[in-house]
Amino acid sequence: MPDSPQEPGDSLASLIRHATDNHVCRITLNRPEALNAINPDQREHIIQLLGDASGDPDVRAVVITGTGRGFCAGADLRKAPAVRDPVAGDVARTIRLGAQRLIAAVLDCEKPVIAAVNGTAAGLGAHLALACDLVLAAESARFIEVFVRRGLVPDGGGAYLLPRLIGPQRAKELMFFGDALTAADAERLGLVNRVVPDGELDKTAREWAARLATGPTRTLALTKQLVNASLDADRTTAFAAEAAAQEINMTTQDAQEGVTSFVERRNPKYRGR
Repeated sequence: MPDSPQEPGDSLASLIRHATDNHVCRITLNRPEALNAINPDQREHIIQLLGDASGDPDVRAVVITGTGRGFCAGADLRKAPAVRDPVAGDVARTIRLGAQRLIAAVLDCEKPVIAAVNGTAAGLGAHLALACDLVLAAESARFIEVFVRRGLVPDGGGAYLLPRLIGPQRAKELMFFGDALTAADAERLGLVNRVVPDGELDKTAREWAARLATGPTRTLALTKQLVNASLDADRTTAFAAEAAAQEINMTTQDAQEGVTSFVERRNPKYRGR
């Protein structure tokens, strides 16, 4: 499924805002007139920003959110030409190198990633949110597995993410019917960590990100890797990975500070090292 090109006159800096403040990298999708649908250039920029966040010691947490009424309406296909008689492998290659890379970039980011879902999250946009480590949703947010409405198979990691979050039956219900899921129902099913009033979403996201940004950054990265990998591992593999992660973690300054502060009966001061 080809995506639409960058729109004339638009710049990535304006369509994907990003800034780092107090060790928090904030990525804001800024195409409110299109419900923040993502085109290829924007997708690649987000992937780069997540990769940069992984390697930047000044970044200790990431927040992804949107402007306007939408978090992200998915891939922007409005200006894409119709797919006619594609060569075998073209569609799979496009998905593999496009939507799946975006979701993988979130899952593989070495910093904790918070989704602050301010409105509609549909298709790839829903998967972008659900791939994040923590999901905050405004009361007005909606999650829609929109693919079936277009006669499409879910892509962008949906059939991987949803069964792991809510089980296969619930995942099939969402994907088979394509009904809009309210924020409250998403929280009830376990897709969302917390639902907050619309006016409190930004404040809550900043508070959560600030807590993460003062935590033991490498410990959180290793914890994220362990939890994500455990969903595909047997017990022996998971236990071995856990032991190895703790071995690596104990070489960090933050781990030493955590143990020392406990012995000295004081609050730890983590530096993300």
